[in-house]
Amino acid sequence: MVAVPRLEVGNLPYIRNMKIIVFPGSFDPITTGHVDIVERALPLFDKIIIGVGVNSQKKTLFDLDRRLQWLHEVFKKQDKVEIASFENLTAHFCKKVEAGYLLRGLRNASDFDYEKTISQLNSIVGDGLDTVFLISRPEFSHISSTIVREIIKGGGDASPFIPQALHIPVKTYVETHHSQ
Repeated sequence: MVAVPRLEVGNLPYIRNMKIIVFPGSFDPITTGHVDIVERALPLFDKIIIGVGVNSQKKTLFDLDRRLQWLHEVFKKQDKVEIASFENLTAHFCKKVEAGYLLRGLRNASDFDYEKTISQLNSIVGDGLDTVFLISRPEFSHISSTIVREIIKGGGDASPFIPQALHIPVKTYVETHHSQ
């Protein structure tokens, strides 16, 4: 029997040749559409790393710690899911965690046109990094973090579009920011 060299990435042991995929985004906030994409990708990969991109130029509604906490809560029962944050290029983060694939959800043709260009650039910058696209199920195709943020900022009920774990914290956020 040949011993397989083990790698340490983060605090989890990895075996060479594992199929590791990164699902990058701001997740501000995570939506039911995001959860569906991850759940559908789970049987396809050995490990899914949800990478929360940090962009100092982009104003977020929820701070990084809160978004990471929510992601941990939503996926706490999924052993194959790891949560991390990163700065700079997604392709460089993939290289750092030894992921050979990027996961992207597509809601419509506009998403495809944008994501196709980004995937081609990531393939060059990431030395052959492949992007795997999953088409959103019809019941999630209208959901985006941008729209959910607008509902929350406007004091509306975002609960149909966010995971159960976020219902109380988001409701509290709305009550706190709209009672002033």
